[in-house]
Amino acid sequence: MLQYILALDQGTTSSRSILFDTTGKMIAVSQKEFPQIFPHDGCVEHNPEDIWNSQYEVAADVIAKAGISPDEIYGIGITNQRETTIVWDRKTGEPVYNAIVWQCRRTAKYCDELKADGLTDDIRRRTGLIIDPYFSATKIKWILDNVAGARERAEKGELCFGTVDCWLIYKLTGGKVHATDYSNAARTMLFNINTLDWDEELLRLFDIPRSMLPEVRPSSGIFGLTDPILFGISIPVAGVAGDQQAALFGQCCFDAGNCKNTYGTGGFMLMNTGEKPVFSDNGLLTTIAWGLNGKVNYALEGSVFVCGAAVQWLRDGMGLVAKASETEAIARTVSDSAGVYFVPAFVGLGAPYWDPYARGAIFGITRGTTRAHIVRAVLDSMAYQTADVIELMQKESNTVLTSLNVDGGASANDLLLEIQADLLGTKIIRPSCIETTALGAAYLAGLATGAIASTDVISKSRSIAASFDPVISFKERKHRIDGWHKAIERSLGWAK
Repeated sequence: MLQYILALDQGTTSSRSILFDTTGKMIAVSQKEFPQIFPHDGCVEHNPEDIWNSQYEVAADVIAKAGISPDEIYGIGITNQRETTIVWDRKTGEPVYNAIVWQCRRTAKYCDELKADGLTDDIRRRTGLIIDPYFSATKIKWILDNVAGARERAEKGELCFGTVDCWLIYKLTGGKVHATDYSNAARTMLFNINTLDWDEELLRLFDIPRSMLPEVRPSSGIFGLTDPILFGISIPVAGVAGDQQAALFGQCCFDAGNCKNTYGTGGFMLMNTGEKPVFSDNGLLTTIAWGLNGKVNYALEGSVFVCGAAVQWLRDGMGLVAKASETEAIARTVSDSAGVYFVPAFVGLGAPYWDPYARGAIFGITRGTTRAHIVRAVLDSMAYQTADVIELMQKESNTVLTSLNVDGGASANDLLLEIQADLLGTKIIRPSCIETTALGAAYLAGLATGAIASTDVISKSRSIAASFDPVISFKERKHRIDGWHKAIERSLGWAK
């Protein structure tokens, strides 16, 4: 008897699988980290086989943990780190190079050239995106230009490009399906979000053969069936969305004006703007939220490159904490950061600064600064960056937020959400299930397979775990944010 939906949540530092029932209740979860590759300063790569092997391993493990049979699963939903670029051989499935990760800044100089050529407005009008190394287009071009024989093979139709969702679909279906969804296609800087098709002018600009590109489909629908060798039977792959769009869906932000923030490796704020794109002049991205029931919803997005990754740096890079969960208790031993500001610009800064040459820094250190102050400043930095983007988002959309829905691993940190409420002057709402990225993918798959009747049913099943209200004064809020902006100003352009 069909009872469950399997969500594959392929992230930047780990792969997870979560099994849900049709009400959105988590039944079991499995997670595995995989290696990060840093070939040069500012460059980040993954082995595509590590992505696939870790994801398949946790998928099989979560089924075993739950003690169910694969034939009890309605379908599989996929959500993924976005923009990360993989190019592989169409017949053999062999990658021609490592996956170039969304964080990678290797194409920054080329992006500067595109800006200098006056292409910013045209590309934004077509794709909703700004010119930045973040997106897939310049990464594809780099692979074709720098991997021996890649361009020739691509022009012969021998190579496939895909974002991580596309790679997983290809592997899950035994190489039978080369497809992506609207939300992921919209992050490539090659997809025209007005015509809902790959843009021929941009393909010419970046010198990318159209034959490399996947078919683009709605986010909720049957993409294909898994190869029986994987799970013993064929399971429909029925829902696909980039991680942040999936989280917006999982937070039940189905209506225009609804907004969420995900504290993951990066920080990502999305606001549903309905069925028409809203274009920003101040650094926000216009993107596709999802395709569902024959319609496309758009969103405004602000991207913070380093959020939870800063805590990982505290743990792995500096050894200041043994595990991420310690940060709250350590930071609570001090009342504030004592004037210390941490700018986590490890790979540049995203919205609203968009400076690939900014670098990380700690300001305001004195002889009295302790480990606790630095840990507190790291938590503060996550909230400051979010506040910068939300302020801009409210201005661009002519909307005043009365609350902000939050999710992602770091949203379990009560102190972070208390700081966030103070810096925004707005109520923060944490749902009972903070794994809304995986939940959104499961919902999309559930709608496609008939396991879930409608979005109204989803909304009625949502429950809230906690909310946090601001307690500091406007004067104190302004003082703290002014100090943050002073620190940001000093970190901009550092590596240029």
